[in-house]
Amino acid sequence: MSSYPTKIAVLTHVNDNFVSGPYLLRFLVDAWKNVGIDIRVLRGIEHFEPADALILHTDLTIVPDDYLAFCKQYPFVINGGVGDISKRKISSNLVGQRDLYFGPVIVKTNCNFGGKPERKMARPLYRLLSRLAEWLPWSWTGQLHPDKYPIFNSSRDVPRAVWRNPHLVVERFLPERESAYYCLRQWIFFGDHEINHRVFSKSPIVKARNTIHREDGLPVPEALRSLRTMLQFDYGKFDYTLVNGEPILYDANRTPAVAWTTTTARQASIVNELTQGLFSFFLKRRESER
Repeated sequence: MSSYPTKIAVLTHVNDNFVSGPYLLRFLVDAWKNVGIDIRVLRGIEHFEPADALILHTDLTIVPDDYLAFCKQYPFVINGGVGDISKRKISSNLVGQRDLYFGPVIVKTNCNFGGKPERKMARPLYRLLSRLAEWLPWSWTGQLHPDKYPIFNSSRDVPRAVWRNPHLVVERFLPERESAYYCLRQWIFFGDHEINHRVFSKSPIVKARNTIHREDGLPVPEALRSLRTMLQFDYGKFDYTLVNGEPILYDANRTPAVAWTTTTARQASIVNELTQGLFSFFLKRRESER
């Protein structure tokens, strides 16, 4: 096997619009094309395209079984072991209704990004569900915007309906603070190439749009690396904090998105770093086969 792949397939869900979507992988794909790699984006599993490797890039919290079965046709699947990234799967900070925990808590959707990708799958019902959500309590519908996850002083303040709603989870709210700021760390990786930074915000829900300051080039905690190995992530983004020196994983995403339409010099350096991860995968596989 060559350490330099010639053809890569990218598997997206049939309802995903990868070509115009806000995905970081789009920029990596463009960089690989520029060095002569043939990239084939598969929208759904109707057509098999032979390739040196497949990147599983299905923008759903839980990958359907038939998509995972489709992946087995390829000699090498990047993120092939990451079928479920729900909060109940990845979080170690969930709080149950009867748990003796009295600190602040945050309510999130079990599915990533407020469960929006899952709702879009039911396209004929999507508008109806969205309209109902405007009139019914969020604790009933289970629909929350990821920028507006509610925070409560105690689990005793959480609405009763939340505990009965399978679409919602309650987590210990464990923010990282520095002075007046809330901090969020973001580890983006592809193979053994990575970017790790910390962003600062006045909002407890830290997002790109409310970031005030950024700190680059931070070390990655070994405990987080171990968690990545356990979750079988080859490519993705982990949002986390450090509380008393311990990493607290907020979110694990196999299809990270960006707010860019074109790249600045800093963003281009991020893309260049991560694109090298593809080649390191193939190099390691070749060495292991000797």
